[in-house]
Amino acid sequence: MTDDITRMAEAWARVEAWLCEYAPASAALLRSPAGEEEIAALEEEIGLRLPPVLRAWYRLHDGAIGSWPEDAIEEWAVAGWLPMHRTWLRLEEVKRLYLTQVQDWEREPGLIPIACNPGDGWYGLYLDAREGEPTYGNLGTWAVDQESEPLPGGTDGWPLADWLEATAAALEERRCLRMPDGTENIHETPVLNRGGLDWVHARTGVEDGMRRLTDL
Repeated sequence: MTDDITRMAEAWARVEAWLCEYAPASAALLRSPAGEEEIAALEEEIGLRLPPVLRAWYRLHDGAIGSWPEDAIEEWAVAGWLPMHRTWLRLEEVKRLYLTQVQDWEREPGLIPIACNPGDGWYGLYLDAREGEPTYGNLGTWAVDQESEPLPGGTDGWPLADWLEATAAALEERRCLRMPDGTENIHETPVLNRGGLDWVHARTGVEDGMRRLTDL
């Protein structure tokens, strides 16, 4: 495996271990691994090859339950366990949202949606699959009402392995997510809610029944 794939797998193992220990309701939403045939079928249908690190992530799990309203889960709060209150898209939803964005929204091809707000397809994260671009393999944000852009804005984006490492560290150290420039995203707080993990924006605030990680 390449260094990025190794780092991604190690970082993800830390995230998943933390979820299993402290947020089992969120951990329970993780789906079985995606097979090579399923990944290849997606690539053929969207006409794009997934970056190796993303292929490797889906070989660990085919996303999570909770990315679309038809998913039968009791609490949507436990589905937003990725930073920015996002949930990991299963391959079926990757295809649907990618084709929607490219064909209906007329967005630039090559930006693969990998996460969205639980239960809707209007806001989320993408991974850049445009080979040869300086942003290749890096994360960005997409929304129905604005153009896609790298995350953080004004950069080449955030490599998936680096983002998962930052997520794992934030959970283990019970703090906000630390951005690539070293500053903490104080506008978003990780909390435990209804047996799962959620990331609460400062505009919403930590509500009754939620526990800050510093209280663990």
